[in-house]
Amino acid sequence: MAETEQGIGIVLAKQANFYHVRLDSDQTLLCTQRSRLKKTGQQVWVGDRVTVEDIALTVSQGVITTILPRQTTFTRPPIANASQILLVFAIAQPELDPWQLSRFLLSAEATDLRPRVCLNKCDLVSPATQQAWQQRLTAWGYPPLLLSVPQRQGYEQLYTSLAQEITLLAGPSGVGKSSLIHSLLPDAAVRVAAVSGKLQRGRHTTRHVELYPLPQQGWLADSPGFNKPALTCAPQDLATYFPEIRQRHQLGSCRFTDCWHRDEPDCMVRGDWERYEHYRQFLTEAEQAAAHRHHQPTADAQLKLKIRADGTPTYEPRLDPKKYRRRSRRRRHQSLDQQPTQTWATPADESAPLDQG
Repeated sequence: MAETEQGIGIVLAKQANFYHVRLDSDQTLLCTQRSRLKKTGQQVWVGDRVTVEDIALTVSQGVITTILPRQTTFTRPPIANASQILLVFAIAQPELDPWQLSRFLLSAEATDLRPRVCLNKCDLVSPATQQAWQQRLTAWGYPPLLLSVPQRQGYEQLYTSLAQEITLLAGPSGVGKSSLIHSLLPDAAVRVAAVSGKLQRGRHTTRHVELYPLPQQGWLADSPGFNKPALTCAPQDLATYFPEIRQRHQLGSCRFTDCWHRDEPDCMVRGDWERYEHYRQFLTEAEQAAAHRHHQPTADAQLKLKIRADGTPTYEPRLDPKKYRRRSRRRRHQSLDQQPTQTWATPADESAPLDQG
């Protein structure tokens, strides 16, 4: 075997300017990237399939030279080639919030990833409560995985769903994501923290996204917890992210093609289903966010066209005139000519008699 080689692998983690890459030969390398990638605006993400050159076998190092085409992208956190997103929520401690779960599901539907729901800490509630939540989420269109890490409940079904997949774990903090990874991969160095007893909220323990290899030929990505995903979808696309609305559209269509499913006549969507109020509130929020983005300055408004001497057009940042405008010479001279006038206050004589006239 030569001293230096070439290979193809997957990026497991990124720390500063270094990348941990697992080659197809199961060897892990500490790599840097070619400066050409940064100059051309290419960013190496966790989950990327990359070509590594100048592999030094003696020190397990290499250089990333090429990023292979991505199948999917997920920007928050930045991860490439993931196939599904597993939303982990606690059924108790902290108590499951349907509105928060619906918001996470909406963010997952807006991506190219297949959403799944996992309800953790099922050992803290009765079987009747578990069954009630399972029926409720199945009506939403997301049959959940009921899980208990201490009792290892539901692990057989979990292993089946994770096999041959790159799965991104997401969900609010304190629901047991890190404990779940530690139970699946005991050798993984994952920080685990308890739920706050006063606020019943979790503490953030994951600091960066990392990819862990599973025994079932799959990959598991842990992501930094976030409590409220941003609603960035367009208002007209919101209805397509609800399985209940998609199912109703299969039965028929509304009278108006641009129906917002509010008060329009002959609407197929408006009705007695649980998440209809979620849809109305999220639609209002999406409209407000779209209006806010409409009034924000675009990238073109912050650039100005400048023609060089050879006739080549180029763009430069447009400076704020109020911030960088120089004061006129007249204003500067006026400030120098004006001398501060001093006023002297004569203290009143406390011993003088008061004027009685």
